[in-house]
Amino acid sequence: MSIQETRLAAGDAELTIAQDNGCRITGLRVGGTELLRQGERYGCFPMVPWCGRLKNGRFLNGATIHQLPLNAPPHAMHGTGRDAAWRPARVEKSEAAFTYDLEDPWPYEGRVTQAFALAEDSLTLTMGIETYGDSFPAQAGWHPWFLRNLGGGGQDVEIDFDPAWQEERGEDHLPTGQRITPRPGPWDDCFGMPYGVDVTLTWPGQLELKVTSRAEWVVVYDEQAEAVCVEPQSGPPNGLNTMPRFVTPIEPLEIETIWTWRRL
Repeated sequence: MSIQETRLAAGDAELTIAQDNGCRITGLRVGGTELLRQGERYGCFPMVPWCGRLKNGRFLNGATIHQLPLNAPPHAMHGTGRDAAWRPARVEKSEAAFTYDLEDPWPYEGRVTQAFALAEDSLTLTMGIETYGDSFPAQAGWHPWFLRNLGGGGQDVEIDFDPAWQEERGEDHLPTGQRITPRPGPWDDCFGMPYGVDVTLTWPGQLELKVTSRAEWVVVYDEQAEAVCVEPQSGPPNGLNTMPRFVTPIEPLEIETIWTWRRL
């Protein structure tokens, strides 16, 4: 079955969204240069209603224990939204919005909206989770796979950021609860940026791209040869258990990230 795609354009920037494949961005081209790793599991996908690894696939809501499928044993990983088909709510030349109703195996009803706004030099992504029923803990964020090398004989990307702390990572790849002084990479780690996520990716002589967000958490992953990931998110991995943020009928969860770029 072919995947339905939506294409947005602004100046020489082009964005492709596969709404049937988790409403993921499958391509971001600037001046004809692709910035994201290609493939049906890559691009940039939304992490919702949780981010990263959820310990043993379990979380509590009050006294109720919920068990989710272990799609990354021994944990559940990255939410259910990336595997779902989303419905278009609005599509224009440079903007679009899509919705996804939470469903089994997630045990609570709710609606997720993801919106895209493309400009000549930026992309703004927003996501919200709302419920009109029971309250529940949730998280949201994005998992982009930026190409390590843009080709054309250019150099590999450089990552620059100044986090306040790094979450100590246990043998199970989850934060231990201890905050440590940030360490040099390679990383598969969560960092705290209490004044907002601010990470700069530079492909020397080619392009600079900034990932910013009012969110205070970012996971940086650069252990693969092909790509690097800079993931702004509303809480740390396993945060449904360690730092729950509740979605209620009067208080949705909302998050935004802005990517801005310039040629070098």
